[in-house]
Amino acid sequence: MEHCKAYRIFNENNTISGRVTTVPVADIGHGAVMFRTAYSSVNFKDALAATGTGGKIIRNYPLIGGIDAAGSVISSSDARFAAGDEIICTSYDMGVAHDGGFAEICRVPADWVVPLPPGLTLFDAMALGTAGYTAGLAVELLELNGMAPNNGKVLVNGATGGVASLVIDMLAAKGYSVTAITGKAAEHDFLRKLGAAEILDRGSLEMGARPLEKPLWAAAFDAVGGEQLAWLTRTMQPQGLIASFGNAGGIELNTTVLPFILRGVRLIGVDSAATPMALRRRVWGRLASDLKPRHLGAIAQVIGLADLTDYIGRMLKGEIRGRAVVRML
Repeated sequence: MEHCKAYRIFNENNTISGRVTTVPVADIGHGAVMFRTAYSSVNFKDALAATGTGGKIIRNYPLIGGIDAAGSVISSSDARFAAGDEIICTSYDMGVAHDGGFAEICRVPADWVVPLPPGLTLFDAMALGTAGYTAGLAVELLELNGMAPNNGKVLVNGATGGVASLVIDMLAAKGYSVTAITGKAAEHDFLRKLGAAEILDRGSLEMGARPLEKPLWAAAFDAVGGEQLAWLTRTMQPQGLIASFGNAGGIELNTTVLPFILRGVRLIGVDSAATPMALRRRVWGRLASDLKPRHLGAIAQVIGLADLTDYIGRMLKGEIRGRAVVRML
């Protein structure tokens, strides 16, 4: 194959936008591993990158978008991989400074590649994608710090988003009592199906203004940031754990040290882009076993390259839920 289809992002007259184009395979990316993409997926970062919303994400134009891809190796000059191997590649510079997964063919450094673990299909891997990996990494990090089902309720904020909805499914399957916060009243049934035991309406939350509020949560997963993350720090139980992995509500965090020095609250950042490979493989192994979501079919919808522009627009408007898997084959 000399050419392939790809969703390429351009900066033309200071306007950033993406469209489906035909690209010479020889011009795609660099690295030891070339693979045929079976599926990619759409993350909030992809939507920001494809539109220039929220500042500069892509470092050079034009660039094929997509921070996730899964497929079968065509060729590899690295002995760790051989033609026919099924692999996953997410994060690092994919779709940011290196051609990404919204293409029929990808070429990447071997150090970015994870073998598809037993228990996952290529579709499963992209129904998870960076969102699922981030969810699994967040659970892993909080469990390493003592999170357990018998400690008390676990809050998931921004519950209908890609990461948060997967967190709910994972936690409920492991016996945690999950409380979900959402501003989307129409999605309550969806969240209950995933396993949320309780659902709170974001618009009716009484956040208070004291440095410490009533202790409610043993652990929390936050996709929102801003004022709501600050509220979480004030409402954690003693030794409470918070995983922070999103900023849909803002990047500022205005709080005090009191939750940390009087209740021992721990705020743990979740960076999925540059995880050491040993931990990355461990988390992907768990995503294929004890953390594999039960409802991937309900969380993920399938779209094509031609659907990306419309889907990205709706994602930025907050009109979607769960995950979108981009079918390439």
